[in-house]
Amino acid sequence: MNVPVNVSANVATDPGDVEKLRKALAAEHAALFAYGLIGARTSGRLRERITSAFDAHRARRDQLRSYITARGGRPAEPDASYALPFFPGNATLAVKLAVHLETGVTAAYLELAAARDASLRRYAALAMQEAVTRSYTFRPDQPAAFPGRPVAAPPTPSPVQVQTGG
Repeated sequence: MNVPVNVSANVATDPGDVEKLRKALAAEHAALFAYGLIGARTSGRLRERITSAFDAHRARRDQLRSYITARGGRPAEPDASYALPFFPGNATLAVKLAVHLETGVTAAYLELAAARDASLRRYAALAMQEAVTRSYTFRPDQPAAFPGRPVAAPPTPSPVQVQTGG
């Protein structure tokens, strides 16, 4: 879910904040490239999730471009292509790449969370929440409900044998 955040542009612009916005934008460009590639190679429910992630990243990209422009910066255009850590040749690799992408985007927004502008920090926090949530929707194994507890199920008790008198 992409929640619009009112990011103030009438504050003193910190060049470091603009650079952090640019790094987040670069991460969004890379994510869009990879999700486009993954989406072309998937189908069914996985493709729906990939399309949803693509749409969310496109919205974030557009917001970042606006924030950079409002602060007097010039947003970078995307590269023609991006190096991927591996080719998503099947559904398992597509999911693995999607998790990798969301982790990278989260790292870029973590840097933006250190911005001087409080509204940018809030924006970054929401973007990180979304990316982490998307990451977990792609993972085949959900995290343990109670971290630290054994994941193995307790042994099943054997049925009680009732002896009849005879």
